[in-house]
Amino acid sequence: MSVKVRLHPCLKKFAGGQSVVEVSGHTVAECLDNLEAKFPGMKQQLLDEQGKLHSFYDICVNLRSSQTDPLTEPVKDGDELLIITVIAGG
Repeated sequence: MSVKVRLHPCLKKFAGGQSVVEVSGHTVAECLDNLEAKFPGMKQQLLDEQGKLHSFYDICVNLRSSQTDPLTEPVKDGDELLIITVIAGG
């Protein structure tokens, strides 16, 4: 199973300059585990101490944002994850 992960530009330095990498997994969390195996330290950038996605990131599966916890979203072969930053302001 192959899932493409498109990294936000600020994360490319943790992936050797790559903006798109391929991993495997059946959920977003499993894909992040495999991303961490390839690029140690990546999960530390994305997850807090409780293992939840930092509030300033979102992960979309095939350009759809999750209505619940994105880490539990299922993925299948050929899917694409997009890691983006969430911007807020007033």
